Amino acid sequence: MKEGIELAEIPREKKISKKDFLERYVKPQKPVVIEQLIEDWPAYHKWNLEYIKEVAGEKTVPLFDGKKTISSEYKFNEPHLHMKMSEYIDLIKKGPTSYRIFLYHLMREVPALQKDFYFPKIGLRILKQIPMLFFGGENSKVFMHYDIDLANILHFHFHGRKRCILFPPSETKYLYKVPHALITREDIDFMNPDFEKFPALKQAKGMVTQLGHGETLYMPEGYWHQMTYLSPGFSMSLRAVPRHLPNLGKALYNIIFMRHFDNAMRSWKGQKWIDYKNEQAVKRTNKRVETS
Repeated sequence: MKEGIELAEIPREKKISKKDFLERYVKPQKPVVIEQLIEDWPAYHKWNLEYIKEVAGEKTVPLFDGKKTISSEYKFNEPHLHMKMSEYIDLIKKGPTSYRIFLYHLMREVPALQKDFYFPKIGLRILKQIPMLFFGGENSKVFMHYDIDLANILHFHFHGRKRCILFPPSETKYLYKVPHALITREDIDFMNPDFEKFPALKQAKGMVTQLGHGETLYMPEGYWHQMTYLSPGFSMSLRAVPRHLPNLGKALYNIIFMRHFDNAMRSWKGQKWIDYKNEQAVKRTNKRVETS
């Protein structure tokens, strides 16, 4: 049997009090799956792919192709394609596809959906902005990344199953992070890693879980995460600002400088910039591990 990356199961709580959630998970910055947090939401009972197709089928949605590697052709988080929501849902129900919807303000387009959820009173200072939704078909995958704002995230899954792999920020040195970006090398398969090409991954220690309908994943600030849809489905995230001052500073740097610098370099250098960053991800990671 081929050796893999060390991945422990993310802890689970059927239910949890605000006090216990803060003490056990938020303060020590540890992830957890809460199985019964949103059972009082109308969304828990109503939201599935057919319902979304019914209320939002005519909306045009942005699609990202998981098979396309990042290139200078596209800016930071620029979609690859647009399609009617009804057509997209039909597509993902037909069978495996690499197309997914990422960071989409569906509730802004369909305000009635905003009545289907509540902001959980669980101790996080959740931003009261309209939450974003994420959709994917079987086998569609979100590359390993951390969020630009280093937020504390509550990730609620609906319809089907999704595999989530997480790494704490402490493991960044082993993950082949791409410079001036929020991602690891895209050609890393975290379920079937190539240790000859990426030897530092042998030292990485992460966590994994599968989310089902109505389950909530808490991801602490700055955690790396990769999502794979094991069947067609969708999720919603709520965010809370970083509690730790250094992370707030990093978030401001990412938003104000890093993403604009990267877009400017893509425009100037083109694919050479992307290739340079990928080469540096390997060189810097291997050198750092060799000298540690």
